[in-house]
Amino acid sequence: MAHVVIIGGGFAGVWSAAGAALARERAGATDVKLRITLIAPNEHLVLRPRLYEPEPELAKVELSRVLGPIGVRHLRASVSTIDTARHVVVADGREVGYDRLVLASGSRLVRPLDLPGAERLFDIDTLDGARRLTGHLRGREDVATVVVGAGFTGLEAATALAARGRVFLVDRSEVVADALGSGPRAHIEAALDELGVERRLGTTVTEVGDGYAALSDGTKVDADAVVWTVGMRASELTRQVSADLDHLGRVPVDRRLRALPEVFAAGDTAAAPFDDEHTVMQACQHATPLGKVAGYNAAADLLGTPLRDFTPSPYVTCLDMGAAGGIFTRGWDRKVMASGAEGKEIKTLINRAIHPPVDDMEKILAAADRISVEHPFFPREEEEAAPVTGDGRPGARANGRLAGRTG
Repeated sequence: MAHVVIIGGGFAGVWSAAGAALARERAGATDVKLRITLIAPNEHLVLRPRLYEPEPELAKVELSRVLGPIGVRHLRASVSTIDTARHVVVADGREVGYDRLVLASGSRLVRPLDLPGAERLFDIDTLDGARRLTGHLRGREDVATVVVGAGFTGLEAATALAARGRVFLVDRSEVVADALGSGPRAHIEAALDELGVERRLGTTVTEVGDGYAALSDGTKVDADAVVWTVGMRASELTRQVSADLDHLGRVPVDRRLRALPEVFAAGDTAAAPFDDEHTVMQACQHATPLGKVAGYNAAADLLGTPLRDFTPSPYVTCLDMGAAGGIFTRGWDRKVMASGAEGKEIKTLINRAIHPPVDDMEKILAAADRISVEHPFFPREEEEAAPVTGDGRPGARANGRLAGRTG
């Protein structure tokens, strides 16, 4: 009996399981011929892109409702060791053999080790972290919050927290959203101005105290909470698969997401080529199709059926700006296609759409078969988009069925 083992219960891991089940179904195989096991310590898929929202408990899906209908076993455990020579992983002290492995163990926030008061920091990287922040602020009025990092996560956290009081957004860069480029910056700055979010750029936090944060420019600001959003790195398990990692700690893979002859990688652990100039982003927009392809190929490789190439959908982003709306961009230059209320509407639809189907084998496997789809919120490549209007309306109609997550 052949065995596909998947490490990770996030977007990439869950969709790897569904992809493997799809390959098994198409080959007419049964779980007797091909077992599929997903190893993850928790019982929920956590929708990390939604953890900035005020009710993080809503950002989860029971794994059993996805894995059960498609015949995938869930082993609740944490993997500490990958032995690629013996084709074995060690999960909570127990050895589990594999014929093909999918590494989809995700990424983690890199917390500062030498920051005085670092134990006071909050984050929204995990469900537990988001719960802790929500519980800390519950019942308080006019709170003062410092958000460290003016990137994607920091902006969504800061603009959501602006509804609760004063927010200071701190970043070493001299501009907000440095990594997002100049395309959406004017829209982002306008939204921050509308919400009254104060920027402290070209600086960082040097100490977190009881009710304050000290900054590198020598000032102190009031802070009921300091939220750290800076720095992501792939799971340390990647080091046990390859010594040739990228700057984010990700494993290089080919177009079929193979890292080693018996190991595939997906999601935030995979440095997969997007095109000739770019690798994929650490975001569920890419984790979902990466998982579908990696899982499918791991199973197909054992079943002797054709493998798939990873063919990503066009790159888009969608940024929630709290009460100031949202911003939707297209392409790697992040051309703004919608902002304000219409951008918010798109973001809301996307946040709903990242929930996988549950309790229905046919729907889950059908979703696993959708890899690359033209996104309905911008025109096709050969069409010209009208400029964004003052009320945030995009040049192309924002209609049709949603094709994928963008953050």
